[in-house]
Amino acid sequence: MNITLETPEDTEALGAALWQALPEKCLLFLYGDLGAGKTTLVRGLLRAAGHQGAVKSPTYTLVEEYEISGRRLFHFDLYRLKDPEELEWMGMDDYLNQNALCCVEWPQMGAGFLPVADLEVRLNYFQQQRTAEINMLAENHQAGIKLNWKNKDILL
Repeated sequence: MNITLETPEDTEALGAALWQALPEKCLLFLYGDLGAGKTTLVRGLLRAAGHQGAVKSPTYTLVEEYEISGRRLFHFDLYRLKDPEELEWMGMDDYLNQNALCCVEWPQMGAGFLPVADLEVRLNYFQQQRTAEINMLAENHQAGIKLNWKNKDILL
């Protein structure tokens, strides 16, 4: 499914809609070039959850942890990862096995180590237009996750 994102606020709104739709335990991969809006989407997720503080990309720390409204969210940025085996060292399996929403920017950097995502969002920017391509990957969610986007229910 493709969604047009006319403004950064639309990207945040998509994040907010995902927060409402996704199960408590979910692995979300975020693809897109630098500046495509991956962290903006995560900011929307966190704002919808009630987080009031800053939301920054964990480019240097690799992970930011949040606990909001009784739910956990781990925000990973693997852009600077040199080798996927570094994920073993940082305890990635421990994060992924928790009852949490795990948002992973640049998941391709962890190829061969990361499991298949439940959902992937590919943020694209072409000729002044941004789009989000959303793909459900996990079979256990194939019955459908209902996303409310601009007052329309969309089955992912």
